[in-house]
Amino acid sequence: MRKKTIILIALLLGAFVAQAQGPKGGKKTKELVWQTDVNKAISISNKTKKPMLLFFTGSDWCGWCIRLQNEVLKTPEFAIWANKNVVLVELDFPRRTPQSEEIKAQNNGMQQAFGIQGFPTIFFATAKMKDGKPSFTGIGNTGYVAGGSGAWLAVANGILKTK
Repeated sequence: MRKKTIILIALLLGAFVAQAQGPKGGKKTKELVWQTDVNKAISISNKTKKPMLLFFTGSDWCGWCIRLQNEVLKTPEFAIWANKNVVLVELDFPRRTPQSEEIKAQNNGMQQAFGIQGFPTIFFATAKMKDGKPSFTGIGNTGYVAGGSGAWLAVANGILKTK
């Protein structure tokens, strides 16, 4: 009985250690950085030659936004893909979470510029600064896609192929 208990504890500890090491047997994905300043994101996008992924969300109230986060945007597969392909920009419209007036004004302007009517919406775009103001070129858009990260990434890759 004592030997079985020791083996069980060893197996459980091994499982916890393996899980703590992260995905793919210990390879950790680079942590994602979500920009909230559009002008900074444009600068990064132009330097890296990567399009922006503009995520219009209601982070603390929109059920589909939360579902998209959990099923796609917080997965290791998405992190690997995003670090390679896009500059991430979160344009949040929370109801309970405080935001600065500057962020609210910026996000409202972006919502109007892209004609966002519902959440979540993701636009892929590039931009150049002209006379101190951003000029966007849209590549395509999507929202929640059923089927998890694989299905969503297939849609995103299809959009990015058109750029």
